[in-house]
Amino acid sequence: MEATTGRFTVDLIHRDSPLSPFYNQSHTRFDRLRDALHRSFSRINHFKPTSSSTSKVQSQLLPGGGEYLMNISIGTPPVEVLGIADTGSDLTWTQCQPCKECYKQTLSLFDPKQSLTYHEIPCESSSCNALEKATCGNSQNTCEYSYSYGDGSFTNGDLALDELTIGTSTDSIQSLPKIVFGCGHNNGGTFDQAGSGIVGLGGGKLSLVTQLSQSVGNKFSYCLVPTFIENSVSKISFGRDSVVSGSGSVTTPLVAKEPDTFYYLTLEAISVGNKKITNKSLSKTTTTYHEGNIIIDSGTTLTFLPVEFFDDLLSELEKAIRAQRVEDPRGIMSLCFKSESDNFAAPIITFHFRDADVKLQSFNTFARVDEDLVCFTMIASTDVAIFGNLAQVNFLVGFDLEDRTVLFSPADCTKQ
Repeated sequence: MEATTGRFTVDLIHRDSPLSPFYNQSHTRFDRLRDALHRSFSRINHFKPTSSSTSKVQSQLLPGGGEYLMNISIGTPPVEVLGIADTGSDLTWTQCQPCKECYKQTLSLFDPKQSLTYHEIPCESSSCNALEKATCGNSQNTCEYSYSYGDGSFTNGDLALDELTIGTSTDSIQSLPKIVFGCGHNNGGTFDQAGSGIVGLGGGKLSLVTQLSQSVGNKFSYCLVPTFIENSVSKISFGRDSVVSGSGSVTTPLVAKEPDTFYYLTLEAISVGNKKITNKSLSKTTTTYHEGNIIIDSGTTLTFLPVEFFDDLLSELEKAIRAQRVEDPRGIMSLCFKSESDNFAAPIITFHFRDADVKLQSFNTFARVDEDLVCFTMIASTDVAIFGNLAQVNFLVGFDLEDRTVLFSPADCTKQ
């Protein structure tokens, strides 16, 4: 594949945006936020350390659990695919004809027989070997993949190569030959008809990011627009110029761990204003921290923190916020305050990652879940720590997979 210069950019459409086919016009903005919060609790199962096997971790994922959608096209001539953009998954897949069993979808099904550039992948290939669960086709030497999900949904089909077209404007559209993807002939469960599959953006061998690594200089970034700005889209960019240091930029190491699908960072402490809370629950001693103790994920809305650490954080927040604390009537959020003002006075909360202090504004840490109710968008977890997408809003988040770093640069993501 030829190396590209600069960068190319794709829209990331929040699934609850009016621009999304998942948009429910009858829901209020509070309904949509609560739906996203519920999806966070479902999605955390994806990251639980149930096994060292990637396939078993993968099987915990609930389809549709991601928060952003991405338009790509597959084949020659190109067929549009609307997939869930997922930094917690590797294999990109879409429904294909002929269907032994397919869920109903709005977009046309991809027909591999109509694509001039489609090729099935043989069983002995390195791509087939990268799958945890693969079989060899009966009639042909074709690699067949199989994924099952925690809610009983599934996708099975052929591992294949084809041209992938990506980009949102004429000058940034890229045609990428020989991309490995799953051509699903047997799919079912709770998938929504508005979507066509999943776009895998994780760190594993079969992810789109890894496959593009040489052509884009092992770099990609995204900038997430606040969800309350309804008619603006977020962006994901690939290429050497996609990770750009700006004013206030900080960089933290990516930690290599299994499964390699996920992106791991090291969190050392959190500050509420000037009060620093050390992450004792994720450290070996008071000065040495477990490497890679938190996953950064764009598909999880909330941020999840270890219980002991979270309790200390809540205690400091209660001292710092001069507003009436109330219970969340729905029992979802741990810390809520009565407030009708849009100028809710939340302190700056700083995440102290290894070598990088990321200062979060009030829109990163609190959300209005009702007309008179504002709640903290972080939750205690006994299983895994996740730095979610609300905490990443209005940052350029850049992944340099060659230098193994993640950059955070404060930004107005509506202008990216």
